[in-house]
Amino acid sequence: MRLPFPDLPEMPVTIIESLDHECRGVARHEGKAIFVEGALPRERVVFASYRRKPNYELATASQVLTASALRVEPRCKHFGICGGCSMQHLDASGQMAVKQRVLEDAFRHIARLRPEVIYPAIHGPGWGYRSRARLSVRLVPKKGGVLVGFHEKRSSYIADMDSCEVLPPAVSALLPLLRRLIGALSIPDRLPQIEVAVGDAVTVLVLRILQALTPADEALLRTFADAHGIQIWLQPSGPETARPFHPIEAPPLGYALPDFGLRLEFCPNEFTQVNHGINRMLLRRAMHLLQPQPGERVGDLFCGLGNFTLPIACSGAFAFGVEGSQILVRRAGENAALNGLSGLTSFAVANLFEATPDLLAGWGRLDKWLVDPPREGAIELVKAIGADGPRRIVYVSCNPATLARDAAVLVNEKNYRLCGAGIANMFPQTSHVESIALFERE
Repeated sequence: MRLPFPDLPEMPVTIIESLDHECRGVARHEGKAIFVEGALPRERVVFASYRRKPNYELATASQVLTASALRVEPRCKHFGICGGCSMQHLDASGQMAVKQRVLEDAFRHIARLRPEVIYPAIHGPGWGYRSRARLSVRLVPKKGGVLVGFHEKRSSYIADMDSCEVLPPAVSALLPLLRRLIGALSIPDRLPQIEVAVGDAVTVLVLRILQALTPADEALLRTFADAHGIQIWLQPSGPETARPFHPIEAPPLGYALPDFGLRLEFCPNEFTQVNHGINRMLLRRAMHLLQPQPGERVGDLFCGLGNFTLPIACSGAFAFGVEGSQILVRRAGENAALNGLSGLTSFAVANLFEATPDLLAGWGRLDKWLVDPPREGAIELVKAIGADGPRRIVYVSCNPATLARDAAVLVNEKNYRLCGAGIANMFPQTSHVESIALFERE
């Protein structure tokens, strides 16, 4: 029963029809589209708008009057304040269904395509999976000192958090300790971020410092690293300036790929997938779809440090990796040597965002491609494919919109079929959609 309060405005109520790609509930209210954070399909909610436009409003759910069967209690006490997660109120099956729909909608609306097969979702543990993170640091005296964590939703402020459920438990436990450590340094206002990189044998924290440390600061950092079994790096300027500080001698950062008998090493500022478990399953799916064979030359484009290149080479095919970063290409070559695969691999540096037919011709014949671009996609690369292009392309994507855009070119201009596609839940609890698609030439 709603009691009358004539001095208070009536709060609007609506029924949520669907979810958008950011996991906001979508409703129609008084002729407008309303995007409601924290609401799920078929729920009846009270909402409060924080941004109004002529045709739509952005809002938050201030009260759920009728709850969805898919609603769960968020595990993290900072959910709703921290901007790192947007799906903790939706159960795991619902999260994957939403992401699969986002992928299919992108194909349908952007490319006017439908995959011939929808692959089963790749999924794993939903908590403690994030092996890489960039933590922001800020001295905020009004909140008791130093804050360490992720930004608040829709804000440049840092969330006042002392734990994080998607970080590995040992890293989550360090958050309040890092607050105290940095607060005790001479430069608490000159240390803006901490990069976290977790390997199989070591956890590295890279401290971005804008001012030199004192001897007392250095002693505090050494004591902290020893007490918690981590390695601390210091980065005084750009990423290339990051160097080990303490302990100098530590196991190298690396991760294993047991299906292929491989181990890949990396530096903490080099790109790797954040979810090692899902990465292993994604590699398994990618190799099943690509089917590299001895005697084939297979291109791994946007190869990074060799995450896909080396499993391709394990099949006996010759793997040719291309990447825009000289540092990553060098690392990929080192990983190939580490695993005894130098004879089945070669690597080249090239800007694939400016790919041309002449660039592709210079690589020689490639029977198949594995493509794993950043969010911008690979539009110039797929446009450059000629009549002698690869007969099979496995495309791993972190952005359904650019995947769909590129798929339209492959199908409508380059005579490929979209044989299948599916998601990999690389970032549980978030709206990020990782996916994989198979294209074959007619």
